[in-house]
Amino acid sequence: MTDALARSETTADRQGERRFPSSVFGRGSEPDARFSLANERTFLAWIRMGLGLLAGGVALEALGLGLHPVLRTIASLILIAAAVLVPIQAWAGWMRAERALRLGRPLPAPVSALPLAIVLGIVAAVVVLAVALP
Repeated sequence: MTDALARSETTADRQGERRFPSSVFGRGSEPDARFSLANERTFLAWIRMGLGLLAGGVALEALGLGLHPVLRTIASLILIAAAVLVPIQAWAGWMRAERALRLGRPLPAPVSALPLAIVLGIVAAVVVLAVALP
């Protein structure tokens, strides 16, 4: 019985080496699946946020909405730039959290919530200014 358990752990260790990214899965021990799945759902929520930012940037430019053209374009470009950066941050955040779970360490603090809130505040201010200008 202990030989079978040792063989299954060895097999799991070898599978962990083949999983991508090895910098995450090659470390520590396998956490409770619920925590890994919650981490994955958070990653997917950030991906949806990026898609929403992209859709907002494209819609703002495509629809026009009677906004000042230069400011409308600036707001659209900021949203699209944020849409490009959010998935990169999501991947990095997923790796940091998964690595912490596997090593039994506290989860890292979120790093992109405040910058994203600032970006959205800037976009809102630019859109309000674009409405006010003729």
